[in-house]
Amino acid sequence: MIKILFVCHGNICRSPMAEFMLKDMVKKRGIEDKFEIASAATSREEIGNPVHHGTRNKLAPLGISVAGKTAVQMTKKDYEYYDYIIIMDENNMRNALRLLGKKEAPKISRLLDFTDKTGDIADPWYTGNFDETFDDIKRGCQGLLAFLERQGKI
Repeated sequence: MIKILFVCHGNICRSPMAEFMLKDMVKKRGIEDKFEIASAATSREEIGNPVHHGTRNKLAPLGISVAGKTAVQMTKKDYEYYDYIIIMDENNMRNALRLLGKKEAPKISRLLDFTDKTGDIADPWYTGNFDETFDDIKRGCQGLLAFLERQGKI
């Protein structure tokens, strides 16, 4: 079982988008039984809140539901539990390391680091551009699956 945790600031836009997009991708490949996929926040600002309507509106036309998902904060136990902790941007990388009490953490990487366009995924809470975020997350999830294939894990 490959355990993946996606992380962003509030766990209402980017990380749930990645969580449910990757769940859909592995389901369509018929390999969902090989994965446990979740998402969390580095902050406590949105804890208990549902997924942002912008994310819901991008995923719903694809038949991807986020029903029942509410924001949670990542914990130190998450680092021990998950194989991969995938962060959306450098700010949340620093915040995640602080939460974990670590200076570095080999299990943590940014989602776009699995693509040829490394960097941060913009937060649509601030930009309002859910299309760009969706495209980056899709590219990142595809890159993550390709990485896992190259590693012989799927």
